[in-house]
Amino acid sequence: MDQKIEELTLLLMYLTSWEEKGFVRDENDEIKEEKVKTCWKGYSFDVMNKLTDENLLYFSKGKSITLTKEGEEFAKELIDKYLK
Repeated sequence: MDQKIEELTLLLMYLTSWEEKGFVRDENDEIKEEKVKTCWKGYSFDVMNKLTDENLLYFSKGKSITLTKEGEEFAKELIDKYLK
């Protein structure tokens, strides 16, 4: 059940996200600016912390949180799994 909650939370975060310019770390651990998917932190902090630990979300101290590229790709797979 926990896995479904995490997957559905990530899916909802993706579906309610918007694009904006943000700063992310690339594969060489260098910071670069690019368009990112961001959403409000209106979800369980336990779930968001787990998704962050799994590298699907970037850690954020603000009111919004950003999906990693891996998080975006996994969310797109979840659309097929849950919505089609």
